[in-house]
Amino acid sequence: MYPRDRHPSRTSRPPVGRGPGGRAWVRTIASALRRAWLALPLAAALLPAHATLRETQFDVPVSVQDMQGRRVAQTIRVTVFDDDANPHPAPVLVLNHGRAVDAAGRAALGRARYHEASRFFVRHGFIVAVPTRVGYGVTGGPDVEDSGACQRRDYAAGYGAAADQALAALAAVRAMPGADPARAVIVGQSYGGATAIAAAARATPGVVAAINFAGGGGGDPRTRAGNPCSPQQMGELFASYGRAVRMPTLWLYAENDQYFGPEWPRQWFSAFRAAGGSGEFVQFPPQGEDGHSTFTRAPQVWQPVVSGFLQRLGFPALRD
Repeated sequence: MYPRDRHPSRTSRPPVGRGPGGRAWVRTIASALRRAWLALPLAAALLPAHATLRETQFDVPVSVQDMQGRRVAQTIRVTVFDDDANPHPAPVLVLNHGRAVDAAGRAALGRARYHEASRFFVRHGFIVAVPTRVGYGVTGGPDVEDSGACQRRDYAAGYGAAADQALAALAAVRAMPGADPARAVIVGQSYGGATAIAAAARATPGVVAAINFAGGGGGDPRTRAGNPCSPQQMGELFASYGRAVRMPTLWLYAENDQYFGPEWPRQWFSAFRAAGGSGEFVQFPPQGEDGHSTFTRAPQVWQPVVSGFLQRLGFPALRD
């Protein structure tokens, strides 16, 4: 469920500030982002001709709640990609990572980056933000996404916490120089794909679309291949999002998804649509041994579909 291009580095984080929505923390983080954005490029990867992909990272304060109602306030690491050659102000795209099936895997995430996918979205004109959520890698902290026993999953709180973090990252990056505060897209892989739909349901001003890559929860290909935990509860959650989502959404899965199988994603999308949600569903033919990894392992399969979706929404064509 993780990107292959994770980064294990950790640097110190600033003290925890006030949670999302507080004006003080927005002003504080915006000031820090401006200084870091102008002065602290971490890496440069050459794109065709004169273009340069710039990568930076920041810490953003969040306040989230787990399924027991416990409140967690801390900072999360957000990696940002941009290209000075793109027109600015540029729209913002938040890209959400997946969830490992065990604590060791979550700790081993490092710093979520999705470097190749991020470069693709930058070539579509976006500033790309990739948050590493609470409970993962360099961010650390408790597992606020735990949803309980397999047959009695309560998914809503975990996805609510993940959506809170995606939207906090969006607010912080929108405050950066060169970012368009009025036009954004939320994207995610696996747990992050469902998070994208959860964030879309918040109807945040300026968020115009969501893209769900293999989204869902409760899958474990080692012990329950194609048979996720509490899939009916997952369908009910997607239906609740469908009652609130009116923006375009794109759902992308593969037939041989070893986490969710071929049928549950279709049923989840049907529940979303039946409740009033707007979306397109695409199921690719089998991809490798596990189609759940299509996002990272077969970009040539999904990129043309996503490019078409973004261009229909008025975003720039893919730059050479």
